[in-house]
Amino acid sequence: MSGLPVLDAEDQRVLGSLMEKQTTVPASYPLTANALRTACNQTSNRDPVVDYDQGTIERVARSLRDRELLRIVWVDTGRRTLKYHQILDERLGLEQDERALLAVLLLRGAQAPGELKTRTERLHPFADRADVEACLRRMAERPEPLVRELERRAGQHDHRWIHLLGPLPEEVAQLATPAVDRDAVIADGADVRDAKVRTAYDAVASTYAEHLVDELDGLPFETWLLDRVVAQAAGRPVVEVGSGPGHITAYLADHGADARGIDYSPEMVAEARRRFPDQSFEIGDLRRLGRPPTSSGWAAVLAWYSLIHLAAAELPDALAALIRPLDPGGWLVLGLHAGDQVRHVDEFHGHEIDLDYVQHDPAFVVATAESAGLVDVEWYLRGPITSRQETTQRLYVIARTPA
Repeated sequence: MSGLPVLDAEDQRVLGSLMEKQTTVPASYPLTANALRTACNQTSNRDPVVDYDQGTIERVARSLRDRELLRIVWVDTGRRTLKYHQILDERLGLEQDERALLAVLLLRGAQAPGELKTRTERLHPFADRADVEACLRRMAERPEPLVRELERRAGQHDHRWIHLLGPLPEEVAQLATPAVDRDAVIADGADVRDAKVRTAYDAVASTYAEHLVDELDGLPFETWLLDRVVAQAAGRPVVEVGSGPGHITAYLADHGADARGIDYSPEMVAEARRRFPDQSFEIGDLRRLGRPPTSSGWAAVLAWYSLIHLAAAELPDALAALIRPLDPGGWLVLGLHAGDQVRHVDEFHGHEIDLDYVQHDPAFVVATAESAGLVDVEWYLRGPITSRQETTQRLYVIARTPA
């Protein structure tokens, strides 16, 4: 090989999509022109989202074929069908881990190692972020480097990496929206983060309750959503994980649900029991949620702003843990902050704390729910209510297990 191929944005999307689907849907690979168009235009795991027509797909495929980066093959499936197969990995001599990283970089542009680990889960099982970084450095140290590390910008927790098959790093550095490494919160280990969360909420339990206990009075969308949960449960058991001062669990119970709450903070549980003595609150970890004592499964599990301290890489396992004890047809309801920041807080109304809040990517959350096997996925993005001093968008996701 003499020199790296230079790929424009359309080339990158087509080859990246083929590399991804070759691993994730091998039974239907190579892809037909229509399947390739769908893969290029999908709204999850793509940045930017595009809307290529069939003519664009065929034009780009012919160009890549002429440059020996793609093969067009005929497959006999009752009738002869034209299909597309990428050979970029052969051209570059990629190992499996290198192939996974390059595919995601082609599809989403510059990213931090933590983001890359999360987004390559279905392509290659990297052990941890250090494993990702080792592979990136191996790709960067080739005689003809495939990737390059970018300088960290203000507000970023980690360096981002870019592939060298297209736009120059200088162009990428001028992008208006900086990337965020949502896995930085567990850089020192999940146990360290968990201890900070428990300590912080134990310290602010009483003050936190004072500020939140009446919050639903001014949130008509949220009460509409909770009323739907009550109706869907129809008297069967419901659990709120991360129930905090207990006001959401109490609302559900007051409107007819058989509701109980669990929380990681002992002081929060004590506060909830004090304020709502007729309700059931227990100390527990949402990642180890069990089944209700009086039923085969929960009718609904609510994670109401209880995933906001988890790294993006932890969301798939967290959702799996919440889904596992649901009854068939049971609902999972999520409330999160949406955005592109990991916000650090060191003070809450006079209390010193050490806590990071993760703003999650709506497309990633929805895709994670769908990948977990949930169906009828609904999601709602609400803007901040400035009169309540809100500063973030709010994401709500509702989905159910197959009946």
